[in-house]
Amino acid sequence: MEGQSKAERTRQFIIESTAGIFNKKGFAGTSLSDLTEATRLTKGSIYGNFENKEEVALCAFDYNLSKIKLAIQKRMQRSHTFHDKLMVYAQVYHSFRGEPFPVGGCPILNTAIDADDTHQRLKDKAGHAVAEWKKTIMELIGAGIASGEFKADTDSLQVALSIIALIEGGIMIAKVTSSPASLDKILKTVELLVVQLKA
Repeated sequence: MEGQSKAERTRQFIIESTAGIFNKKGFAGTSLSDLTEATRLTKGSIYGNFENKEEVALCAFDYNLSKIKLAIQKRMQRSHTFHDKLMVYAQVYHSFRGEPFPVGGCPILNTAIDADDTHQRLKDKAGHAVAEWKKTIMELIGAGIASGEFKADTDSLQVALSIIALIEGGIMIAKVTSSPASLDKILKTVELLVVQLKA
């Protein structure tokens, strides 16, 4: 936060203090009193920094997503093969209840479920995150094919969508059944999918 103005620091404080609440309770389920209680700021202070609750929620989504993306990026930087880079997804999502995940778990899944029929701007945020994730996986697979590490006839779109669907579906099943072991089993399928790409 060094170099930020007081207003920027306050905005960041509000985002960080409320990100877990929005991720857990959703946009509609999060009240203004939740925000004032979490930040210990007045309604005037919050709305002096944000236009409305929607703007706080959109920034909170970006903050929650950035935490996961940073953890994935750090692990990928330590991985030397495209196979290992793809395996990072299974490793990071394996512990979706702890670090680096924000309170409430995966913000993409939570926001997609919460906002699909009720809040277009949040739905668009979640949709963009999935599209970006798909693109990243496809690029990794493409680079793996180009280097001779993966089979030349690999359908990168199919694999990317399958990995995302398995991970997000696995988290949903684990949450709704209170069974983290279910996610572990589904992530084994992600690992098998990645292993089968090898040339």
